[in-house]
Amino acid sequence: MLTPHEVATLMLIDEATPNIKDLDRAAVHALIEQDLVELEDYDPGHWRPSITTRGSSILSAIARGR
Repeated sequence: MLTPHEVATLMLIDEATPNIKDLDRAAVHALIEQDLVELEDYDPGHWRPSITTRGSSILSAIARGR
């Protein structure tokens, strides 16, 4: 089960693909552990979070109200 803060973080990552340093590290780590988010190396030494297929499915379920 996701906390409200983790759901909000997942939504932020989906909407804006922000830089990892702009997000709550604990929430991002929890989402990575649950295979909802992964980190991609987009520039040497710079990582950004992106939604996995599983994370996208969770967001779709939330949008449908399930």
